[in-house]
Amino acid sequence: MAKKQELLPGTLHLLILKTLSREPMHGYGIALSIKRITDDVLTVEEGSLYPALQRLLLQGWVKAEWKMTETNRRARYYTLTPTGAKQLGVELSQFQQMIAAIGRVLQDA
Repeated sequence: MAKKQELLPGTLHLLILKTLSREPMHGYGIALSIKRITDDVLTVEEGSLYPALQRLLLQGWVKAEWKMTETNRRARYYTLTPTGAKQLGVELSQFQQMIAAIGRVLQDA
């Protein structure tokens, strides 16, 4: 049985912000979206997702409001704020720099 891939440290906020840049979602929807887009390679567990969403709320990068889901359940929907959109740009740039640096180390000399 193949082991699920773990997220690189510091990437969870980036993935959440990018997911919310597409549309507002509730927490479970965010987790499902990341799993679907990555073809089941990345799975975000509740124990990581909800604390991360709380940190993003405290930073002002997302806002939340209670709404009804498609299945008529009450859920907290998260929306990217303008400050969060700016932070997404910063985090995306930093992530791309890190990936490029790792790529240079891994290149055959």
